[in-house]
Amino acid sequence: QVQLVESGGGSVQPGGSLRLDCVGSGRTLDHYAVGWFRQAPGKEREGVSGIGANTATTYYLESVKGRFTVSRDSASNTVYLLMNSLKPEDTATYYCAAVQDPWRTVTEITLRDPKLYQTWGQGTRVTVSS
Repeated sequence: QVQLVESGGGSVQPGGSLRLDCVGSGRTLDHYAVGWFRQAPGKEREGVSGIGANTATTYYLESVKGRFTVSRDSASNTVYLLMNSLKPEDTATYYCAAVQDPWRTVTEITLRDPKLYQTWGQGTRVTVSS
């Protein structure tokens, strides 16, 4: 099973940017769909973005469309979440998760459903405040 480690979180002012990294080890992420989720204290975990093994398949939470971009780099075995124009409501712990997608059949529904993922990272904290 692949192991995941997130990094890139931190504290920024509204309107700022962060790039979150999800690095896989033990297996290539090329054959996995990877999702990004976030959870704020006292709130439910929600799917933010995701990308299939087929990179043409992506998902974005409506509130982050146009601000966040998910991508992957095979050479570094990393999936990225670039977050621009950050808002206070983006404050949360962000997690990446992976599910095997060997035949590249994952759908948008799969990407946003946390129950479908097999492996989770430890999370990275994002704080957006002035």
